[in-house]
Amino acid sequence: MIGVRTLKNVVSEVRRDVAAARERDPAAQGVGAFEILASWPGVQALLAHRIAHALWQARVPLLPRFIAFVSRSVTGIEIHPAARIGREFFIDHGSGVVIGETAEIGDRVTLYQGVTLGGTGFAQGKRHPTVEDDVTIGSGAKLLGPITVGHGAKIGANTVVIKDVPPNSTVVGNPGHPVRVEGRKVEGPDADWIHLPDPVADAIKMLSERIAALERRMAELDGQPTEAQVIELETKRGPTSAGG
Repeated sequence: MIGVRTLKNVVSEVRRDVAAARERDPAAQGVGAFEILASWPGVQALLAHRIAHALWQARVPLLPRFIAFVSRSVTGIEIHPAARIGREFFIDHGSGVVIGETAEIGDRVTLYQGVTLGGTGFAQGKRHPTVEDDVTIGSGAKLLGPITVGHGAKIGANTVVIKDVPPNSTVVGNPGHPVRVEGRKVEGPDADWIHLPDPVADAIKMLSERIAALERRMAELDGQPTEAQVIELETKRGPTSAGG
């Protein structure tokens, strides 16, 4: 069974988790530890996991899975009892978060709602992601397979990641690809998810603009007005009066 030392470690980890919630969630500013434990589902799910994981390591049958099941039913967050989670972990909102059996999460990691750290196929052994320290993963992101997300990386909302992520990079898109934000890495646990760049979207926009320019040039060579010129001419003329 769980020893006194293990229980002390669990209590210490939970205290750090509560402090992390207070630090990273603006809604938790000035809120007491008891209120956070009572009403923050991400903290509640993590508390349940700390206990379930300790029981799992002690090889207690059934009970760890039952605790995980109850936690999922109450919080909407599913964490396998075998998953390894570091210190100062924070799940913001949390509904729909799934963390698989062989997932490994480092210290000071932040997850938003709808994140999946999932496996691929039916292979045995390591099949879920490893997330290193100081990583932030945006809402709805899916990290699949035994990949590694490097220290300090940022994963954009709704990104699908199936390959290793370099340290201190920002990844967006489906499939995810690394980008830079204004030529620099994004600092801190929070990122401006709305304005993350997308090179693929930028390339498509450039191609569309190039095609439009070529169509205008061809129309000029043929002596025919382009669609844009027709619209501009009609705009200048204004609406025609009935019977006029």
